[in-house]
Amino acid sequence: MFILRRKLLLRLLSFIFIHFIHTTITLAQPDFVSYFCENAANYTANSAYQRNLNTTLSGLPTTNNGFGFYSLSIGQGNDTVNSVALCRGDVNLDACQSCLNDSIVNLRKLCPNQKEAIGYYDNCMVKYSNDTILRSTRIKFYVYLANSQNATDIDRFNGALGPLLKNLRGNASTGGSLRKFASGSTEGLALSTIYGLAQCTPDLSEQQCSDCLEGATNGISQWSNGRVGARILLPMCNIRYETYRFFNQTAPVIAPSPPPILQPSPPIARPSPPPGKNNNTTRTVIIITVIVIIIVIIIITSLCIIMRFRKKKKQMTPSVAPQSIQTDTTTMDIGTAESLQYDFSAVKAATNDFSEENKLGRGGFGTVYKGILGERDHIAVKRLALDSGQGDTEFKNEVLLMAKLQHRNLVRLIGFSIEGSERLLIYEFMPNASLDQFLFDPDKRVDLDWEKRYNIIKGIAKGLLYLHEDSRLRIIHRDMKASNVLLDAQMTPKIADFGMARLFKTEETQGDTSRIVGTYGYMAPEYAMHGQFSVKSDVFSYGVLVLEMVTGQKNQCFQSKESVEDLLSFAWKSWRNGTASDIIDPTLKTGSGSLRDVIRTVHIGLLCVQENVNDRPTMASVVLMLNSFSITLPVPTKPAFFVRSTIDPEMPLIQEYRSSTESSDLGKPKISKSRSRSSQYSVNEVSISEFGPR
Repeated sequence: MFILRRKLLLRLLSFIFIHFIHTTITLAQPDFVSYFCENAANYTANSAYQRNLNTTLSGLPTTNNGFGFYSLSIGQGNDTVNSVALCRGDVNLDACQSCLNDSIVNLRKLCPNQKEAIGYYDNCMVKYSNDTILRSTRIKFYVYLANSQNATDIDRFNGALGPLLKNLRGNASTGGSLRKFASGSTEGLALSTIYGLAQCTPDLSEQQCSDCLEGATNGISQWSNGRVGARILLPMCNIRYETYRFFNQTAPVIAPSPPPILQPSPPIARPSPPPGKNNNTTRTVIIITVIVIIIVIIIITSLCIIMRFRKKKKQMTPSVAPQSIQTDTTTMDIGTAESLQYDFSAVKAATNDFSEENKLGRGGFGTVYKGILGERDHIAVKRLALDSGQGDTEFKNEVLLMAKLQHRNLVRLIGFSIEGSERLLIYEFMPNASLDQFLFDPDKRVDLDWEKRYNIIKGIAKGLLYLHEDSRLRIIHRDMKASNVLLDAQMTPKIADFGMARLFKTEETQGDTSRIVGTYGYMAPEYAMHGQFSVKSDVFSYGVLVLEMVTGQKNQCFQSKESVEDLLSFAWKSWRNGTASDIIDPTLKTGSGSLRDVIRTVHIGLLCVQENVNDRPTMASVVLMLNSFSITLPVPTKPAFFVRSTIDPEMPLIQEYRSSTESSDLGKPKISKSRSRSSQYSVNEVSISEFGPR
């Protein structure tokens, strides 16, 4: 007995040790998997192709379709640069954006002058080329990786793996035009579960996706027979399986084969009723059945009438359901927000079942649709994505904020709706959409003369001043950018999207967080690098937006003459050298606006983006500067510059896999190289807001 217990104890310790080692390797495994540089075509330094490549890769992170697929093409003829990126379907927006930015940095270093390159991370894939990429199924390069461990019973393992991969292929290929992804699990050997995922770029048709995944599945069955883990990565699709959960979302379990259908048992013979009682029993049963049916019909009819009356009443007026949200500091009644709740079916009908014709655009957490409530009330409905990362807390945060904020330069919340996992926000309709659709469009930008731009600049400043000082709550927006400014019919700016906002108590002036939210290029350096935010963080973002208004170009891909460089650095150099007119949008130089007023606005923008937090003005000072030309402006100091991400080549590399790569042309093996990555900041993640009365 002692020997038996000792053996069991040793086996248990061995299992714990092996599990610990496996977990350690998994957590330490770097994201970088493989890359490929096409040496058939190179570009020269400072060529048109290099400029287009710089612009394309700078703008690629801004083209998210909402489900982790990015695509951008710039240039003409042989100088055209096509680029795509695809994040794994279970990865949240923060990890996706971080992986995308690091991929771009890595590829530019590893493939310094090649026209075509592709890089694979655990979380994403990035590719650029001068050839067509979208809807292309041409394969130059793929990656095959297999776990070195074999299953103990290969036949049983393959018998469970095959149906899983087939099911994943079918589910992924039948996905919509925005996302083709599937993950799941099935029971393998005793006490073992097989996890798998399959994904295609959503530009592929259902048949193209199915064919690509079928080829990858055949490759796995051919090259990794009996291996407990493997994956094949192609530019347009990928497939992977493991005996441990390697993806984030909860995987649906594929049900085992149904048990055999049992034949019904023969009827049991029952004795006949005594003579004379059969008719009485039958009559009694009929009478009781009729009475029960009549009662049920009456009850169902009454319930239908009551439900129809309540539904009609609910559609006509918002339903009141007061409740409260508990935060770290205090509890605030949100009855005013809940009283704006609308019936989901009514809003769904108002948007024509969220049809493509009614789609206005896509935001950080979902899609916005146009709708009509009643006969003439136009609305904008923000339908939050189910995997957007914005949960109930963030949803209630935005509802509470918008319900309590009333200002001419803030978008007005009409109501909201919740049904199951669906979350809807209902806003006033803005016929001119968002500012970025005017400002960064070469044709529409002409309509924004200096008078309109200056009014928009002043309106945004007034809206931020209200958030910082004049509302009952002190609010830090934390994602101030052109796409979050909406324009009404009179081009009046209205600040929108408060899902990332942070509320302060009256005595608070600064906060710290380890969860960075917002958008690259607009974030203040102390916030992006150290997590410190205050009203001056919004001032910095506003300053970047002011410079964008003057130049008519995005800060992330600002182009000056023949070069592409950072907007803040170029604006600072131009102002310091007395050539500030060089950064002004050419359409403004031919208009009726005063060049002196435009340059003064550049001066104000540079004051807002100063590196030292204390040197930046408050929004109250900014509003005063914008409305009074007699005020002498202080001399700005150097603006903040910081690197978006870094690569640490000294970080140790722990490889769990034996990897090999193959190329279909010439059949020669390529060497797969790996690097670790480190990211300084995260993007577009929502932190829980804290509420406090002013």
